[in-house]
Amino acid sequence: MNGQKIGYIRVSSAEQNTDRQLVDVKLDKVFEEKVSAKTANRPQLIQMLGHIRENDEVFVHDISRLARNIEDLHRLVREITDKGCSIHFVKENLHFSGDKADPTQELLMNMLGAVYTFERQILKCRQAEGIAVAKSAGKYKGRPPKIDNAEIKRVLGEGNSISKTAKILDISMSSVQRAKRL
Repeated sequence: MNGQKIGYIRVSSAEQNTDRQLVDVKLDKVFEEKVSAKTANRPQLIQMLGHIRENDEVFVHDISRLARNIEDLHRLVREITDKGCSIHFVKENLHFSGDKADPTQELLMNMLGAVYTFERQILKCRQAEGIAVAKSAGKYKGRPPKIDNAEIKRVLGEGNSISKTAKILDISMSSVQRAKRL
C-alpha cells in the first residue's frame, strides 16, 4: 500500500520565506510554520506527527529545519520511523526508514546534526557577546515591553489574579509579577 508524501517546511521567523524549501518534491500534504526550532513544541510539527500513517514519506528540506539539537533530531527521526514511515532530508540526500539501518546515513545524520547544534550554540554566544558590549556602552535596553507596567497594575487592581492578568494581557506571569513588585 502506498502512503502519502508529506512535507514539513519551517523557517524561524515571520519575515523569512519558505519558497526555497521542497520545490522539487511533489507532495500530497504540507505542514508549514514560521517558528523557531529551539523547541519541538511546534504546532505544525505536532500536527504532522499526528497525521502521518504507515508507509507515508516525510520530506524535510534539511536537518536544521526539523531540529536544532541532536537529541530532538534523533527523537523525531525515531518517532517518524517507528510509525512505519520514512523520512527524507532533501538537501543532505539522507533517507531513514524503520525497516533498514544504513550505518553511513546514521553517521552523516549524527555529524550534520552535531554541526547544526554547534552552529546554533556559536550564534547564541556571539549574540550574548554583542549584547554585553552594547549594554556596557549603554546602547542596549532590551526588547521593549508589550504592555506597560501601569496597564498591568490596572488589570491586577481590578481583582484579577496574576495568572488571569497574564492571560487577559497575553503576557507571561513573570511579567505580571515583575510589574507588581515595582
